[in-house]
Formats: sequence, structure tokens, C-alpha cells
Amino acid sequence: MTLSASSQDALHAGPAALDCEIAIIGAGPAGLMAAERLSAQGRAVCVFDAKASVGRKFLLAGKGGMNLTHSEPLEAFVGRYGDSASHLRPLLEAFGPQQVCEWVQGLGLQTFVGSSGRVFPTDMKAAPLLRAWMTRLRQQGVRFFMRHRWTGWASDGSLQLQAESGRVAVRAQAVLLALGGGSWARLGSDGAWVPWLAERQIAVAPLQPSNCGFDVGPAPSAEGETRRAFLQGLVGQPADQGGWTPWFKERFAGQPFKSVAIRFVGSDGRVFDRRGEFVATETGVEGSLVYAVSSQLRDEIQRSGSAVFHLDLLPAWSDAKVLSEVRHPRGSRSLSSHLKGRLGLDGIKAGILREVLSKAEMEDPVRLAAAIKALPITVVAPRPIDEVISTAGGVRWEAMDADLMSRQQPGLFFAGEMLDWEAPTGGYLLTACMATGVQAAQGMDRFLASQAAAA
Repeated sequence: MTLSASSQDALHAGPAALDCEIAIIGAGPAGLMAAERLSAQGRAVCVFDAKASVGRKFLLAGKGGMNLTHSEPLEAFVGRYGDSASHLRPLLEAFGPQQVCEWVQGLGLQTFVGSSGRVFPTDMKAAPLLRAWMTRLRQQGVRFFMRHRWTGWASDGSLQLQAESGRVAVRAQAVLLALGGGSWARLGSDGAWVPWLAERQIAVAPLQPSNCGFDVGPAPSAEGETRRAFLQGLVGQPADQGGWTPWFKERFAGQPFKSVAIRFVGSDGRVFDRRGEFVATETGVEGSLVYAVSSQLRDEIQRSGSAVFHLDLLPAWSDAKVLSEVRHPRGSRSLSSHLKGRLGLDGIKAGILREVLSKAEMEDPVRLAAAIKALPITVVAPRPIDEVISTAGGVRWEAMDADLMSRQQPGLFFAGEMLDWEAPTGGYLLTACMATGVQAAQGMDRFLASQAAAA
């Protein structure tokens, strides 16, 4: 469900020129949170967005259940942000998981904690939350200008926007850019702002895929001819060509690996070891467990050209038990029947063994048992940035002060995913976007107050 321009009495057609106290570019969670805080302080806020309705990515994220935040202790929560944890810690201490829940309740909705520790609204939907939020913002006087695409700055320093009626110049006392990263361009986050900031000497780390799937490549080594190599030979592909074989792709693309574990040790020494689920795609792998390790896999590919994680198909079984069952006499039964009967391995789990291992390895009980517990899967590239859930990179922390204001351009603030941080799915992305919106709003209020005092 979307909130159309015709259904919102706060949406206005843009004039050829507009003066406003505060201009916010981007009507996602970060921009809306900043608008809420500033308008509650009596500030006059204008929000501009290229799309016809607000919160497009917010609504899409809530399509399968609106994951607001996570209930784990704050110290563990902050640790999910990796290298950016030290920068985000004070922001999350001021507006973290507890404050997100209190904010939702203040809009008249309730939350609950799921079995995984994730926090959801009781109806699991994003649209009712967004409607309540928009009602509050309209009541607080926030003005919205939809279908207004920011295209950079004019020579006089005004913001240039392209509206259906033509070009619009916006002069504001303070500006917040909350434009998102580079993923899901059709929803508004296209990364077009990167060169415009670079022109103003505002340091930006390159945008990279995060919470993403990967394309698979050939196994690093195997004795004998693998099914991959055999089938690639049949269709005339080079032996080292990446991707699943036609045999595996036709049978298993789109199917999930359930109750498995991934272990990955990077060349930087970082270790990932977790149970969960993921999906085989046409070209490789994606899904929650892969997303959780995606930043490490991406970084390893950049360093080494590929990354190898080890897949445990039976994480609840010990190595000794797996070896014992594989070695159990199978009589006249086929290996497939034996693996299914003794270990419960069939379908995609049996298929991936045959995809990666050679015939000789499949027939060797020791090697087969070792592969069931640690099957090497090589990934060679993250999926294109427009397909991914979020992006890493963005405005560098050193380019901003503690209020998220540009050191190069006073009065220009940043919030949300366009900052240089990343986090796994599970409510961490939304919470940090909102926390940066809160921080930027406080900074803008302080900046305007100091400007007024100096005048």
C-alpha cells in the first residue's frame, strides 16, 4: 500500500522558487524522523522527494513483516555495525531499540518480540505505521513536495530540483540530505548524489553492495572431474567457468537450504560461524544467512578475487556421527538412498554435494563425511548494487562533525543510509537510519539557534 499524492493534503506543487527554513531531501525513515523532531520544535520544515509518495523502500521492507528493530542488549546491538560501531554508539544510545518501540507506541500501535528477538508491530504491517506517522507530521505542519528530484546546487548555492512543472530553486537556512544509498533505484535510492558531493570536496566512500547475494564460481580444488566440469564440457564452456551447472540450476534454483550453518574465515582473520537458512539462486546464493556474512565475503573478494565459505549441511550432528553413518554398510542401496536413509540428506542438500564433489570424493566415506560438515562453496562476485538490500559506503564520518553537519559546508547535514556505515538485516538498518535522523535534527536545531544568536 502506498500513500498517493492525491490522498495527502500536505502535498504541494512546487513553485519556481521557494524559501524555507529547513529543507529535507528524501522522504525515507531518516528524513521523516528528522522532520518530526524539527517540526515538534516549531521549525518550518519542507520535505522533497523524487517519488510520488513517501517511504517507498520502508513499505517494501515491511512487505514480508515490518521488522522495526531488535531486542538484544544494546551492547550486542551496537556491535552489529562493525567498523562504524564507535561512530553510531552515541546515536544509538540516544535513540536505539527501546526508543524505536516507544516511538511506535506513541503513534498508537503496539509491538511484539518474535522468536528470533526481532521486534515487529503487532499487525506486522508497514502501511498503518506510515499512515499514523504521516498524520502526525501533517499535524505538526510539515510540508511535502513530491515528484521533486534534487539535481544538485546552483551557482548561488540554492538547491536545484526538477518537478513536473519545471525546475525549482530552493533556498533554505539549513539542509538535510537523506537520500539513501545506491540500492533499489526504482524506489528512489540511486546514488546519483555521489558526484555532486564530490564536486564540493565532501569525502564519500564508494558505494558497495551490502546484505547481498553472490555469484558462485568453481570449487578451489577437487580430485577427479566434478559434475560441474563434466557438464560444462558437454555444453562447451571452459572448465573454470563459474555459476551452477545446468543440472543443479534446473533442479534447485529458488530452493532453500534449511537448518544449515556457514563458517567463513577471512584472510584478515575474522571468523563467521552461524546457523540459519539461505537460498540457491540462478547464479549463486542469497538469503538471510548469506546476508549476515556478506560484508566479509565482499571484502575478501576485493582482496583475493574470490571467497570460500564452508557449508555445514548437518550442524546438529557431530563429525564422528556423520562419518559413522556414511560408513554404515549400505548393501545394494544406492548412495543417494543411503544418504537419505541414514542422514536425511536429499533434495538440494544431496544435490549440492554432487555439484561440488567429484565422483571419487563421493565414493570415499571420509571425504564425503568431511564435505557434509564443511563443503567449500566459492563465491566470486556480489550481485549488482541495484539488486541488494542495502549499500555500504557513503559520506565519510570524518567529513562530518558530531551533529552530522558537513565540515566543508556549514548548514548541510546528512542522515540515513547515505552515511558510510552498514549493518545486517534484522531491524539494525531501520534503527540506525532513524537514529541518524534524530541526531541530524538536533544538530540542525542547534545550528539555526547559533545562527540566530549571531545575527
